[in-house]
Amino acid sequence: FKLSSGKTVFVGKNNYQNDWLTLKKANKNDYWFHVKNMPGSHVILRDDQPTPEDIKEAAEIAAFFSKGKLSAHVQVDYVQDKRVKKPNGAKPGFVIYTGQNSIEVTPEEKSVMSKRID
Repeated sequence: FKLSSGKTVFVGKNNYQNDWLTLKKANKNDYWFHVKNMPGSHVILRDDQPTPEDIKEAAEIAAFFSKGKLSAHVQVDYVQDKRVKKPNGAKPGFVIYTGQNSIEVTPEEKSVMSKRID
């Protein structure tokens, strides 16, 4: 995905992609997004100094690719990737993180899909 600022966002499509994206592809200073307390994609914003608009757009993408897709108010946690860890023996896609911020967004399909690049 490309944000309106031109920055790149990556979205995992399943547990294995989420692991690979978060633990292998992301740089430690990139920002990681995930909906709070429900299943969803791991989303990586390729930037170490995101603007509030970048954060909002990436959070909307994370909300859209989650079980909260149809909700009006979705809480999305975000934190630098270096603060995301995989516990030993955890299932694919399961991570823990600390020091996160949260933002509440409303995912809108047209807005999210207009940012998609194939």
